[in-house]
Amino acid sequence: MDTMDLKHEKCFGPILVNVFDLTDRERFLIIWNRINLYSQTRGINRFKGLILSLEEYGYKNDFQRLKEWVNTTQELSNISLEAEINKNPSSDLILALKWSNEVNSEIKALSGQDTPFDGVKDSLCKLHKFANIAVVSSANNSAIYDEWQRHQLLPHVDIVFGQDQGTKLFCLNEIKKYGYLPHNILMVGDSPGDLQAAQDSNVHFFPIIRDQEAESWAQLVTETLPKLIACEFGVDYQYKLISAFNHSLRD
Repeated sequence: MDTMDLKHEKCFGPILVNVFDLTDRERFLIIWNRINLYSQTRGINRFKGLILSLEEYGYKNDFQRLKEWVNTTQELSNISLEAEINKNPSSDLILALKWSNEVNSEIKALSGQDTPFDGVKDSLCKLHKFANIAVVSSANNSAIYDEWQRHQLLPHVDIVFGQDQGTKLFCLNEIKKYGYLPHNILMVGDSPGDLQAAQDSNVHFFPIIRDQEAESWAQLVTETLPKLIACEFGVDYQYKLISAFNHSLRD
């Protein structure tokens, strides 16, 4: 779904500036977009991105409780954050929850401005003939269902794992519990976090490369799927894919 840039540029960054009362809006938004869109931390969880951005910006107020929660919680989600506030409230936690809730509301208001990348629907249809498909995303579940249903992609999906289910690594490991062997699981993603989750779970990874999304989806169907079916997705092929992905992040 072609929504990442839109959500960060219209929702995440600008709302954070307002909620946390940051004075240098332009400088902060440059920091936020670089961390979340244009670097090795592209696609990072919103709360981890929040910590990194506030630290680099030099946020003057205390947000130690927020750091502690981000570094220790088992689930980086609004539900988990609400539970932490109920146990031990602090101003930084409350601001983080307010920001996250407002982001979710604003994302809903973007309905109609999101579109799938060219070729995604056709590719999912072809892939679904040979494989079960799971959505593994750090987006909140309601946004996933809204976007994928609206663009008629959900019929090609068997299960959805969103922010409410846990980290991407946790979700990949949950998929294994359905009986899938690691060498039969392919993580398709566009961020270093997706790659890391795949490697930590010992499953294959296929990159969707920024500004080459249509070409990537076509390659997935015409080149990678046949290799996966024929058990020819080897170490050398994986290295080739990851090298191309890492090179694209340096451009």
